[in-house]
Amino acid sequence: MNSKVTINWKKGLHFEAQTPGGSIALDGDEKFGGQGKGVRPKALMLDALAGCMGMDVASLMAKMRADKEVRDLTIAVVGELTEEHPKYYREVWIEVRFTGKDMKKEKLQKCVRLSQERYCGVYKMFDCFAELHLEVKFIED
Repeated sequence: MNSKVTINWKKGLHFEAQTPGGSIALDGDEKFGGQGKGVRPKALMLDALAGCMGMDVASLMAKMRADKEVRDLTIAVVGELTEEHPKYYREVWIEVRFTGKDMKKEKLQKCVRLSQERYCGVYKMFDCFAELHLEVKFIED
């Protein structure tokens, strides 16, 4: 299966990306001429990681019937860039946080593990160039 994206230059460092499912405004860092008109491409990679894992976990929670007790699922991703060019994420921290009451914690842990080990292709890509740290937290209401 192939995916295709196309970007169109708007001016300066501002582009509009046409992607499967919608469009995204891209822009560079203000200190290099960006105008704050869109997301930065590297940060978008972190969004893709959080989104991929989130969709996996949400789907698996439903299949395992572990979603009813979960009121909220939040995934926070922090990436540390290298100092030298080309700058890339050398270390990434992922926090998966479930909020709810009487949650099926073992099943939810399994959902995260399956995303990490089997389903999330973005996680797999990051694993090729970054040291990944994953933490799962449960917040009881």
